[in-house]
Amino acid sequence: MDCKEAEKKIPSFLDDELDGRGLAEFVEHIDDCPECMEELSIQFLVAEGLEQLEQGNNFNLQKALTWKLEDADDKIRINRALRRILLVLEAAVVVVIAAALVIVSM
Repeated sequence: MDCKEAEKKIPSFLDDELDGRGLAEFVEHIDDCPECMEELSIQFLVAEGLEQLEQGNNFNLQKALTWKLEDADDKIRINRALRRILLVLEAAVVVVIAAALVIVSM
C-alpha cells in the first residue's frame, strides 16, 4: 500500500470500516510510515476531539488512538488465526472425501 492509498483509507479506518486484508495492509503501512501515522493522528485528533468536546468528556486522544491501533492489531491476529483454522478444516474435509472415495471404490 502506498501513502496515497493509505491516506484515502484513514476515514474508513476511523469509522471501523476496514477489515481483513485491507485492515492489515493499512496498519502495516501506518506502522512503517511516519508521515501517514502523523496524518492518521491529525485526522483522529480532529474527529475524536470534536466528538469528545461536544459530549463534554475528558479525554486522552493519543491513548485513544493507541487503543484503536491495538484493537486493529487484535482483529488482524484473530482474522489470521481463523483463516488458518479454516485451511486445516478444508484439508481435513479433502482427506475425509478422499478416504470415502477409496472405501466406496473397493
